[in-house]
Amino acid sequence: MIKTLYVRIILTFLAVIVFSLFSSFFIGLFVFQKDIDWMGQDDMIAAGEEMIQLYEQTKPNDREAFIERLVKISAYPIQLYDVSGDSTFHGLDNTARIEVNSEAVQQVLRGEYYRSPGKEQTFVGLPVLFDGESHAMFMQFSPQNEMILNRMMMLVLLLGLIIGSLCTLIGARYLVKPILALTLATKRLAKGDFEVELKTKRVDEIGALTQSFNEMASELKQLEQMRQDFVSNVSHEIQTPLTSISGFALAMKNSSLVAEIDRNYYLDIIISESGRLSRLSDNLLKLASLDSEHHPFDAIVYDLDEQLRQIVVTCEPQWSAKSILLDLEMANALKITADRDQLNQVWMNVLGNSIKFTPAGGHIKIGMTLSGNEVVVTICDTGIGVAPEQLEYVFQRFYKTDRSRNRSIGGNGLGLAITQKIVTLHNGTIEMTSQAGQGTTVVVRLPFSGDVKTNR
Repeated sequence: MIKTLYVRIILTFLAVIVFSLFSSFFIGLFVFQKDIDWMGQDDMIAAGEEMIQLYEQTKPNDREAFIERLVKISAYPIQLYDVSGDSTFHGLDNTARIEVNSEAVQQVLRGEYYRSPGKEQTFVGLPVLFDGESHAMFMQFSPQNEMILNRMMMLVLLLGLIIGSLCTLIGARYLVKPILALTLATKRLAKGDFEVELKTKRVDEIGALTQSFNEMASELKQLEQMRQDFVSNVSHEIQTPLTSISGFALAMKNSSLVAEIDRNYYLDIIISESGRLSRLSDNLLKLASLDSEHHPFDAIVYDLDEQLRQIVVTCEPQWSAKSILLDLEMANALKITADRDQLNQVWMNVLGNSIKFTPAGGHIKIGMTLSGNEVVVTICDTGIGVAPEQLEYVFQRFYKTDRSRNRSIGGNGLGLAITQKIVTLHNGTIEMTSQAGQGTTVVVRLPFSGDVKTNR
């Protein structure tokens, strides 16, 4: 079984070459057969006229021997017919005698030239006088000449086949070589070697394929790095509370190490760290569900302004405890079509971050406006802000602006990643602008196709 592309290309090219050569040969023979026969007859007529002229000039005594010598020199077999219809044949070895019809013989005896139709055998007839008596001399195409012509044509075909085969071998190697390199690189990629990169200067389809492979390898490398970072971050987020839970549990097991008055404090820490683990697992499951594209999406029509007011009321204990001034500015009552529960989590995450990172006595402003076919929700705070170099990473999973991972602030770096995913699923966008020490503004844009009512 032929499996390799290299062999298939070679055999295909060889088949094409052989078919093309023989087809061209037979087509050319069919098209130019009449011209070839006519030229051959012209040559025989010219040779016959020379023979007749030579005979008339020399007047040899032995006519038969003279004709035999001319036949050997010209390689054209000759048949002579007299007026009575008797014939003599002078030919080469293994030369078959042709059959000449009586009409052709009579035509030549009348002094006319004769050309055969050329369908089967090619011959000509010339009138000649021997001792004052009219004869018809018929010359036929020599089989030896035909064999020479056939050998020449076969040699041309064979040379064309050999040269074409060599060119095919070189061309196939040129075509298959980059594919072999791609195969080896793919095997390296399958084994986890993401540093593979193919160099190419080709601009054809194979060059485009090589470029696509390099891009794929680069993306796989990034995905592998993201996977490693994800595993590292998850491991860190899980290990930290587990260490606290394990340590305090062991300490409480030994009554001599923990005073009775401190047990509730340690239990509170264990409960807090357990809740942290629970929230981490919930967020991970949430992200996995959102990424799977099978997450439930229950779109309904509801009042977005009412939802924002409920979020503010729900978070009132948090912002009131820090004496934060919270303003809610909404000129219109807007109805949107969206998954209410998912957007509820968006507002909780964004507002929760603003409350968390805004110091006591700060200010948070929530605004909702309609811009064309979009609802724009803006949440602006006077919190600690985010450094400019960190803004492009804030929506990455497990990314935290507090490099020290201060647990007093809480969070596992998944809230904004979940928020962005939900907004994207709603065909919206989320942006963040911030200045360190001056506050942060988050802008969420959602498509709008609902009703607008003016608030009174």
